[in-house]
Amino acid sequence: MRHWREGPGDRRSYHHGNLKEALIEAARRFIAERGIGGFTLVDAARLVGVTPAALYRHFRGREALLEEVAGRGFADLAERLARALTAKGTPLERFTRMGEAYLAFAEEEPGYYAAIFETRGLSAGVPNAEAGVRPSPFDLLVDALQSTFPEGFGGVAPRFIALEVWALAHGLATLAASGHLPKGTGMPDKYELLRAGVLALVHGAATGARGTSATT
Repeated sequence: MRHWREGPGDRRSYHHGNLKEALIEAARRFIAERGIGGFTLVDAARLVGVTPAALYRHFRGREALLEEVAGRGFADLAERLARALTAKGTPLERFTRMGEAYLAFAEEEPGYYAAIFETRGLSAGVPNAEAGVRPSPFDLLVDALQSTFPEGFGGVAPRFIALEVWALAHGLATLAASGHLPKGTGMPDKYELLRAGVLALVHGAATGARGTSATT
């Protein structure tokens, strides 16, 4: 987890016209250091150099600020996954790379990551002023899985396999962030574990589907 200390350049005046963005950044940084419940609106106001009353010009309260941070994080994660899906390589390599991008996001953006999964009220899709509702990371995983294995998995829905992959990635990210992922000589890192897990899940499901079709 990254830690930070307030410096002279951290305080921003409301009169500069960037109070909303400054508050979102302050909340993201507080969450990364202290967790989702580790700050108040007073803390955020103090960091950006305004009175708590000024915050209500942009947010109804703390939960509204947290949901805005979660929405920004969700959009960032979805963009990273989409880029991974369009990179070079076989469909399975691109799908696996999405999982790697997920792990990297969790490590690089702990504030966003915690806000996404600990803030209530965030919809499955990400609002976008120009494009309506942007697909969620889970939607991107499902689409990637369907394009990787267009023949399907027999009676197993692609959404179920995608959920297993998501659970794998989220579990590895959580264990790594908390320091509970075993380390040592000969132990695979989180990326190696992810690649092995994805191969096992999708190949196992595909093999099972071929076996089922061969016996019917």
